[in-house]
Amino acid sequence: MIYLLDTNVCVMYLNGRSESVQNRILSVPTKDIAVCSVVKAELFYGAMRSNNPTRTLQKQQAFLEHYISLPFNDEAAAIFGNIRAQLTAQGTPIGGYDLQIAAIALTNNLTLVTHNTREFSRIPELKLEDWENV
Repeated sequence: MIYLLDTNVCVMYLNGRSESVQNRILSVPTKDIAVCSVVKAELFYGAMRSNNPTRTLQKQQAFLEHYISLPFNDEAAAIFGNIRAQLTAQGTPIGGYDLQIAAIALTNNLTLVTHNTREFSRIPELKLEDWENV
């Protein structure tokens, strides 16, 4: 694996809102892309709030089943705590879910694919790519 998809990238792909995201996801071998349990939780929440939860969940599942799903485990929890303490001390905290996603990427030495580079760029050593702005 090389890449971990953030929630916003999955949503762009699923909604067909970004040709560049669509093309990049389709051009990268499936084995090189992962998702994580935190992203899935955010997607499932969005599906339950959609106009057609059943259809949205089916579309999400069909997309997600192609990729390895990484958990938020104890190693990621330790990284989360360290980064959160550092960012809080600097006065530049980020949201808890984003911090969990970043910790999973760091734990697995993956590049996080996100359109939210402004927030994630506060995390030292986190590799980022924005497939929307290529």
